[in-house]
Amino acid sequence: MPLRLYDYAGSGNCYKVRLLLAHLNRPYQRIAIDIFGGETLTDEYARINPLRSTPVLELAGGRYLGESGAILVYLATDTPYLPDDPFELAGVIGWLIYEQTDVMPLIGGLRFRMLTGRLSPSDPDAIRRRDGAHDVLSHLEGHLSTRDFFVGDRYTIADIAIYGYTHVAHEAGLDLAPFESLRAWLRRVELQPGYIEDLEPYGDNATPGAGRSIYD
Repeated sequence: MPLRLYDYAGSGNCYKVRLLLAHLNRPYQRIAIDIFGGETLTDEYARINPLRSTPVLELAGGRYLGESGAILVYLATDTPYLPDDPFELAGVIGWLIYEQTDVMPLIGGLRFRMLTGRLSPSDPDAIRRRDGAHDVLSHLEGHLSTRDFFVGDRYTIADIAIYGYTHVAHEAGLDLAPFESLRAWLRRVELQPGYIEDLEPYGDNATPGAGRSIYD
């Protein structure tokens, strides 16, 4: 059975998995899930993922794997995108954690709320997230000022995870002009074999009150 990916086209977390699959040139069946159309709220979807989130990777034997970072690790095992060296492997895991605890909530969360009209630029929560996002970008800039990629001397799933949200930071109203090393790294990612950019806009039902989701 081919891999099946349950995903939402506008989600950065889902895009990261599609990007790795494209790098790997690995075939899979893509199953679109409208997270704002109530499709994660059904009993059927709860059997796939009780957390009702995307992405979910379906494996042979009816096994399901959720959480984008876990899916990246699974797919990258025994490939150049995940180091064998224990120290570098731990470094990748550390960046995957940071991406979910800081990059995604502050940059991705701000982008989501701005694009769907949940926040305006002057809202206190938007200002808080924007300030936090600038701190995140400064941290990434400092790390990349002395290296080409996040871990070791090669492109790994640490880069893929962080790229998923930083490459659209401008959609959150964030200015990347001061972050020269980060912008150079974005260009290096986009030169990797198999690179794709298929992140789509949020649908009209993502606006407040227009749909049904775990985010409303």
